Order: sequence, then C-alpha cells, then structure tokens
Amino acid sequence: MKVLVLGATGYIGAAVVELLEADGHEIVRLVRDATALPPGAAVAVGDLTDPASLRAAVTDGIDAVVNVAAPTGDEALDTAAVDALLEPLRGTGRAYVHTSGVWVLGATGDEAVDEDATTRPIPIVAHRRRIERRVLAAAGEDVRAVVLRPGIVYGRGGGIPGRMTRWAEESDTGRYVGTAAVRWPMVHVDNLAELYLLALAKAEEGTVLHGIAHEAVPVAALAAAADLAAGGTGRAEPWPFADAAETLGAPFAEALALNQVVTGHRAVAELGWRPRRAHPLTDLTDLSDRSTGRP
Repeated sequence: MKVLVLGATGYIGAAVVELLEADGHEIVRLVRDATALPPGAAVAVGDLTDPASLRAAVTDGIDAVVNVAAPTGDEALDTAAVDALLEPLRGTGRAYVHTSGVWVLGATGDEAVDEDATTRPIPIVAHRRRIERRVLAAAGEDVRAVVLRPGIVYGRGGGIPGRMTRWAEESDTGRYVGTAAVRWPMVHVDNLAELYLLALAKAEEGTVLHGIAHEAVPVAALAAAADLAAGGTGRAEPWPFADAAETLGAPFAEALALNQVVTGHRAVAELGWRPRRAHPLTDLTDLSDRSTGRP
C-alpha cells in the first residue's frame, strides 16, 4: 500500500515507518519541512494546525493513513486535524489508524482492564476519548477506522524509560513519581510497530486495540533499572509530587503517578500479535552493560 504517515520522524513513527518499508509498503511522510529529510524521500508538506494541508495530503493515490503524530493538546486543533484527515477517506473503504493511549482509561485498580473498560481520562489527555469517538464514528461511513492505545513505550533507549535514565544521571539515583505501588502497562517500540502493521493489514473497522505487552510493570523497579542504566547501583527513590510537578508540569507528573493494569490480549487473539522483545527491566539493565558508570 501507499501509506501516508504522520509523525514519521518521531520515536514511535520512525519504528513504524522502518517496519512498513521492510514489508514492502510505499511511505509518504507528512512533514512541515521537506528539507529535513534525505533527498528522494516521498513527502507531503503539512501541519497539524493547518487542516487544509492535511486534507490535501490525503490524495486519491493514498491507500491508508497512519497517524502517530503527537497531538497539539488543543482540542479544537486536534479535532479539526482528525476531521481533515478523515474527510477524503469517507466512502472509500481506505484505512485510518489513529494513535491514542491508555491514559484515557485513568486509574484502573488491580484487575487488568481491556478495550471495553470505562474511560476516565486524566487531564493531560482529557479530550482524547472524544477524538477516539470521532475516529470510530467514521467506521460507519466506509472508513476502516482503527484506534490504537499504546501503553508506556520503551526500547532503543527512548520513551519515558529513557527519560528516567537521564533523571537518574542528574540525581544520582533512580526516581519515580507516586508510590512504589504504581504500575505501568508497557510495550517495546518494535513490538508496537508490529501492531501498527497488523492493524493496517487486518483490523476491522471500528476496532480499538491496546498495545500492551506487559500488563503491570512496577515503576519503582523501573527507576532502579534506570539507575543501573545510568551507571549507578540500582537505587530508586520517590520523587515528591510537588518537585516533579515543578520540573515536568503537574499534568505530566500526574500521569507518571497513574497506577494502571491493562491487557493487550485482544490484539493477540484477533490479529495474531506476538510481542517478544525483552522485558522493560531487562531492556534497561542491558543499557547498564554499555555504561561506563558515574564519575
């Protein structure tokens, strides 16, 4: 297929593009500045704040759209962007794969929740559930609309775990927000890219899928592994919420303190997804093998 990808140069997007190209798909990257990519790369110039540019990018030759771009955070802008992308797809049967996230679920308690669970979005993603509904409604207008909700993404030294390693370097200890009881649902970026590929090929219209390989990873253990990756001894300490909020912003600090247990079984059962990358604790500990240690 010829696939328009938004967010193609980002952490998740780059892994998705790499896998799609390896599978034989032709990629058109939506970029704000075409000079930022190597000559010869197929691009469409557009911006999430310019709906007309997004609408124009979904040409008749585009077979599917994969949106892994970070939203603006402004509900009106994000809604207009999604509407602009969906408009040329209506009535065509073409696919639109949209990225949301498990933070729309809010705190889950101790039982693993699936895609049918009630959503209670936290402030940093307050409007994403409304965007999800907009996307899923397009399934009734002959768009193969699919919503993916990744967990906390790790791997390749990036994502929030990569940031935790940098915090450990700066603080001489691993740090986590909230209590040691907090757990995160997680997925390796390469496994997540595989799920995008499967969703593009096989998911039915109107489907919501959780991109979760590990349902509940203790955040305190992640912080300790991040300290090892930073060259430390595996120490981990709570980061007082007020201090974390001052450094990171209160909405993001609240998200980091969110306790969730989430299952990704639907993608396994319906699409044959088989996430097999290293556990996040192993992935971070492997980084410590390449560290020279703190001075």
